[in-house]
Amino acid sequence: MTDVVIRPLVAGEEKPFDSMPDPLPQLRQISYADGIAGGGYRPEHTFIALRGDRVVGRAAWLLLPGSVGEPWLERFDLDLSPFTGAARPAEPAGSVDTVRLVDPAGSVGSAGPVDPAGPVDPAGPVDPAGPVGTASEIGAALLRAAHDALGGPKVYHAALPAYWRWQPEVRAVAEATMAAARLAGLVERGERLRFSWAGGPLPAPSGRFSFRPAADAAEIEALVARIAEPVVLTGAETARAVAGVDLARDPMAWLTGTPLGNWRVALHGDEPVGLAGPTADACFPMIAYLGLLDESVLGELLADAVAALAGGGAYEVVADVDAHRVAVVAELERTGFRRIRSRVVFTPA
Repeated sequence: MTDVVIRPLVAGEEKPFDSMPDPLPQLRQISYADGIAGGGYRPEHTFIALRGDRVVGRAAWLLLPGSVGEPWLERFDLDLSPFTGAARPAEPAGSVDTVRLVDPAGSVGSAGPVDPAGPVDPAGPVDPAGPVGTASEIGAALLRAAHDALGGPKVYHAALPAYWRWQPEVRAVAEATMAAARLAGLVERGERLRFSWAGGPLPAPSGRFSFRPAADAAEIEALVARIAEPVVLTGAETARAVAGVDLARDPMAWLTGTPLGNWRVALHGDEPVGLAGPTADACFPMIAYLGLLDESVLGELLADAVAALAGGGAYEVVADVDAHRVAVVAELERTGFRRIRSRVVFTPA
């Protein structure tokens, strides 16, 4: 039997968090030390699970300075190596790991045993009798301890490499953390894909549509009101958490640094059929908003928005889209975008 100690970090304790090897090094993510320096990560919002002196789980909730919302789980990693194959220490048959919770003042409580054989969410992808189950149980205990300290479960954005389902080693890492999230009471709500355009020729326009800058704020607001659901929204999660803004319904409240003339209106004849909000005034150039009144304008409006940013000097343009929007995904790829990341969204039940 081996104790697993779960505790929050204290100020100046970046090293334990970073001592755990990154299970998904191919992901571009802000480092924990940089997040601490910028004020988004905080020690009291960061928890680790220790097996002996080895960090086997870590979770960090992010809340940008000045935000009006709640922190969201941005980094959540589990070390699977102690629970698989020859890397796992020899233990008597039927032994279990016991979880102990340590508060910042140093008092210790017991969260009870963690059984390597389960229970594991029966709806999840993890084999209850397999090696991932143990790591997922410890991960769930880590999340539950943090939820208690943070006042309840929070949203979790599980960041994953592009095409993660097609890579067995990456999928094993993803399934372990997602199983832990389910065990801790979070529910999967969907998947968001991030795409990047990094130069290259854009599809030639058909001549069927024309494009111009938005006339004024009133025209943008009127078109947003007519568009039932935008097909591209980049940074919607941050807009909601930081400013309490619904990017789909009130994009101008978030894109305050974007000149009105940067908004692009697609026309069929004299009739507006689409609206795009490309912006270079965020952390990187992006298509923050793209909505359609005629689905056939999608590809040309995408290309026009990218061309507008590239004309202003952008070398890379990002765009986020819900994974279930198959037609939009295909059009992004035809326009020259490549998939660079996925985020599976979990929310409290």
